[in-house]
Amino acid sequence: MLRGLNMDRQLLISSLIDYAGRNHGATSVVSRGSDDETIRTNWSEVEQRSRQLAGALVAADVGVGDRVGTIGWNDHRHLEAYYGITGIGAVLHTINPRLSDDQIVYIVNHAADTIVFVDPDFAEMAARIAPRCPTVSQWIGFDEHYESFIAGAEALDGWPALDEWSAATLCFTSGTTGNPKGVVQSHRSIVLQTWATCTGDGHNVNSGESILLAVPMFHVNGWAIPFAAAMAGAKLVLPGPDLSPETMVGWINTEDITFSAGVPTIWLGVVQHLQRAGADVPTLRRIAVGGSAAPRSLMDTLEDEYGVFVSHVWGMTEMTQGSAGRFTHRVERLERDEQRKRQAMAGRELYGVELRIVDDEGNLVPRDGRTPGELLARGPWVAGSYFELETPDSHTPDGWLRTGDVATMDGEGYLTIVDRAKDVIKSGGEWISSIDLENAAVGCDGVLEAAVIGLPHDRWGERPLLCCVVEDGRAVEIQQILDHVASEVPKWWLPNDIVFIDEIPHTGTGKIDKKLLRQRFADHGWPEATS
Repeated sequence: MLRGLNMDRQLLISSLIDYAGRNHGATSVVSRGSDDETIRTNWSEVEQRSRQLAGALVAADVGVGDRVGTIGWNDHRHLEAYYGITGIGAVLHTINPRLSDDQIVYIVNHAADTIVFVDPDFAEMAARIAPRCPTVSQWIGFDEHYESFIAGAEALDGWPALDEWSAATLCFTSGTTGNPKGVVQSHRSIVLQTWATCTGDGHNVNSGESILLAVPMFHVNGWAIPFAAAMAGAKLVLPGPDLSPETMVGWINTEDITFSAGVPTIWLGVVQHLQRAGADVPTLRRIAVGGSAAPRSLMDTLEDEYGVFVSHVWGMTEMTQGSAGRFTHRVERLERDEQRKRQAMAGRELYGVELRIVDDEGNLVPRDGRTPGELLARGPWVAGSYFELETPDSHTPDGWLRTGDVATMDGEGYLTIVDRAKDVIKSGGEWISSIDLENAAVGCDGVLEAAVIGLPHDRWGERPLLCCVVEDGRAVEIQQILDHVASEVPKWWLPNDIVFIDEIPHTGTGKIDKKLLRQRFADHGWPEATS
């Protein structure tokens, strides 16, 4: 074999913060913590303080491979932890504070965290669980305690040379079925997925952007955006715990935000606020939406009334991002309705992640945009196994990750998530997509949020129950919703009943918790006309 004659340089997370500090040192990093104080810093200061944190960790005997936990909001200290922890070869373990005490205890103990940094908002929770977490030697507040911890330390002169395959981050799944599972990403995989995030077909993160990160940094590494912002040298705004519509619009307009990312519920609230207040977001050009599908009505309003392009992305803890919704050259020239159809999909396969859809026997289904099957994935940043856990059914015998999603794909690589495999409704031997029904329902005037579950039916096996939350003060009739939904889905998909509820439960990662809804409505009887 004739080898290339390139230099042997490792792909390390520390190279990202080094680059940002060296070439974009004056570019702003703005954050607000749980104390509601706005901190204005820049990439040069973030780099320096990351080195100082690294020095403090080394002095505390944290070594290569040791796990260091964080329970924090999106702020400058959490960002420093991203780089200070990984830079010395320790493993950044971001912990989701929305999980239950028992789940957090489980993942802290399973990870064997040595130190955990905690935002003051979660101090009481940390005090409750500390006696049950014997591996943790220190619980350090992301406040004055953190400042004292790093103040006496000498900043590292340079980052150590690590193996790019060494572990860098540890994220746990939300654990909706069984205990949470740990996903370990290497330095190499983080840098590769960060590059993909910066590409035009990723999130097009570049040095000309001002980014508002509404994705929690404790959720799938903030969709890799904290790393991508450093790689590109982009301005980064970290909003802390307050993601209210008023605050989001305030950040967008005061910090000239051009790009943001977050779950659809955030943007539904933002649009409602803009419409009530008669406000605008003139600098905002693009948003990325993931976690669940954005309703067509939300995309239409954002683009038609506010000039904001909505890009769907699909991914999971096991891979961060696998698709994105940038239009191809051909699609850019299609009629508006054809473009919106593609926008409503989950994006196109992103280079670096291979996707395939198979039937129950493992055979490839046609890429016709109509035939559904099980979605599989593989690639250099896709989890090949879980942290210290045997899960023989998580991958196919030839190494593809079973995503748990049912999907279709067309010839251009556009992906449509039909449903989670455990949520798809099987009625009379045919599939009904709860996602499509939910999106249709939210498009009805006055419906704020919707969730669809399948319940047993004597004749059809399962039929859909639609649960709706309506806007305050609005009177919405069942027939009004049915008429609207009927205009968007096949007639036989129509829900057999609609119930109005005050709130739809969500998991720790912000997804609709259909397990709780199925428990709540387990004894729900169908109306006589539909039984």
